[in-house]
Amino acid sequence: MPSTQQLAPPADEVARLARGEHHDPHSVLGTHAADGGTIIRAFHPDATAADLVAPNGGTAPMQPAGGGVWSGFVADLAPGEFRYRVRFTFADGNTWEHEDPYRFTPTIGETDLYLIGEGTHERLYDVLGAHPRTHEGVEGTSFAVWAPNARSVRIVGDFNRWDGRVTPMRSMGASGTWELFVPGIGAGELYKFEIVGRDGKLRLKADPFAFAMQVRPETASRVWDPSVYPWTDDAWMAERATRDPYRSPMAAYEVHLGSWMRNPDGSWLGYRQAAEKLVEHCRRFGFTHVGLLPVAEHPFDGSWGYQVTGYFAPTARYGNPDDFAALVETLHNAGIGVIVDWVPAHFPTDDFALRRFDGTPLYEHADPRRGEHPDWGTLIFDYGRPEVRNFLVANALFWFDRYHVDGLRVDAVASMLYLDYSRKAGQWTPNRFGGRENLEAIAFLREMNERVYAHFPGAVTIAEESTAFPGITRPTYLGGIGFGFKWDMGWMHDTLAYFSEDPVHRRYHHDRLTFRGLYAGTESFVLPLSHDEVVHGKGSLLRKMPGDEWQRFANLRALLVDMWGQPGKKLLFMGAELAMPDEWNHDRALPWELLDEPMHGGVARFVEDLGRVYAATPALWAGDHAADGFAWIDASDVESSVYSWIRRGEDDLAVVVLNLTPVPRLDYRLGLPRGGRWSEVLNSDSEHYGGSNLGNLGGVEATQDAWHGQPFSAVLTLPPLSGLILRPLSS
Repeated sequence: MPSTQQLAPPADEVARLARGEHHDPHSVLGTHAADGGTIIRAFHPDATAADLVAPNGGTAPMQPAGGGVWSGFVADLAPGEFRYRVRFTFADGNTWEHEDPYRFTPTIGETDLYLIGEGTHERLYDVLGAHPRTHEGVEGTSFAVWAPNARSVRIVGDFNRWDGRVTPMRSMGASGTWELFVPGIGAGELYKFEIVGRDGKLRLKADPFAFAMQVRPETASRVWDPSVYPWTDDAWMAERATRDPYRSPMAAYEVHLGSWMRNPDGSWLGYRQAAEKLVEHCRRFGFTHVGLLPVAEHPFDGSWGYQVTGYFAPTARYGNPDDFAALVETLHNAGIGVIVDWVPAHFPTDDFALRRFDGTPLYEHADPRRGEHPDWGTLIFDYGRPEVRNFLVANALFWFDRYHVDGLRVDAVASMLYLDYSRKAGQWTPNRFGGRENLEAIAFLREMNERVYAHFPGAVTIAEESTAFPGITRPTYLGGIGFGFKWDMGWMHDTLAYFSEDPVHRRYHHDRLTFRGLYAGTESFVLPLSHDEVVHGKGSLLRKMPGDEWQRFANLRALLVDMWGQPGKKLLFMGAELAMPDEWNHDRALPWELLDEPMHGGVARFVEDLGRVYAATPALWAGDHAADGFAWIDASDVESSVYSWIRRGEDDLAVVVLNLTPVPRLDYRLGLPRGGRWSEVLNSDSEHYGGSNLGNLGGVEATQDAWHGQPFSAVLTLPPLSGLILRPLSS
């Protein structure tokens, strides 16, 4: 048997362990080969006795080695040839028995460490974070975290009474990763990391890779394994992989889960409850996709999810991660896609999250001119740091991989593209060429898009980008940023500005609705009427409309015809189908009782029919991004405020006509591209929707009278403040 001196580790090692500053606790604790057997050391600073416990229940006392370290010896066996447990006894007589975490080899291999250090690990979420697993025949959870500037990192949780002294992690070298396998714990366990920073201060941090977290205001991470969910949406995923999103319909219903619908007692719907109701709702109104405001964990309800503290964790407000997976699965099995808002532009300053994670500016840029957002009081990622870029790219891939989402709508892209975004002179630093473009952020966005489209056929990325930055949806191999789609913010602002004008003045603003034709082909666009337009004093869509009550509702219906009739995919924020009179309030459910009121119910019936017409009319979506998918019939009828255009796609044809004054236009001759009978498939002025019931119910006949540059024409009745969609009866 080794001497007492051999059993005890060096005093300076014990002192570092006791101070919680040891970067390699396994060099002191666990099993160590010795002459004739194995030395075993365990650590608990409050223990008054310690015993080794064999698998058969036999025990052997350990000897105190100072500083809370206890040592024992097993003869004739080498490390790794036997199992044991450690039982600590305390002054009050209580005991704590557990498998020794320090007898296990690392759960991270050299290849993983190399890719982490290089910043190229596409499946970083399979390595970092907390992963329930069986390791060396023992069930437990492996923990790993990136904290390159920390003096030490410890795990705390219910399993160790939140005492980080007893569960220090080991540094895995130059990668900056810390690792520990903790036996005996699994899914559902709460934990955090205690990090002693370079400055010597102790910080208690949630896991950046946590797959689940507590419901706010609590902030602990929760062990979970999202890879074991038993998905049943194979048919959807296979079909998606063959689908061309540019030639397919997309009418997304933008939803904030916390305020879309609630239980009678005012509590939130769970993910699974919401899923069934969303399926019913989307089928009723013809929405092809649900666009969810951010579902990643966030501490403040009023941020609507845009200040993320758990990038890999679906918010616990509405259930656990399996419940969120069930929501996606339910929608998929009903033929409905799922797009999730993603926020790589900034993160909040909460001390429990990413801010100064290891005591230094780690995830955020160290220079406040590049690392602090002046408008939102948040921090900006250091896109030039390979590990940070890897964190974000892997996070994007994670939502497609683990939760089968069909698209990411990337928030606040403009703030990422420009170094001087919302900054005055002297508040920003130029790039290496002296320009204002954020070259590192651009490189990150390109990489993210390349990886998504390489790994997930049929999936899409969508940029919320409000400037004229070129090539947002151009492929990266052609010098673009590589997004699939871009929100057409110009259309949204111009159109809402136009519709807010009194009709008597609209002829002076006619170009607001025609200007889009000058740039519509420069990007692949989504037309949004989003949550941002119905909050913060902007008024609801209905309140933006001028005139008396009848005119406001008529204007709203005409606005939706314009939106659905224009080339580009659609996104409509929840509540528009109710013609909500008030702004959206994230603290309460939508006023569903409005459906019982005639005019509001009329708008709902109109959106239902608009959805049916859209789905049944390939001309309205198959040619959204084709050169011949759109053509003006007449964009210059300024005096009448009438607009008319052609939509083409998949050998299908449709014509859209707007009359945006309260004056009916009788005997209005309109040029048409084809002769014969045309059917009025949608008329927003129908009495079924609350309109005056003027129109062309029996259809119109297009004769060989050239007009508006078209070879045929027909005489129409254009109802007041209305939109019409016409289709030829024969091919």
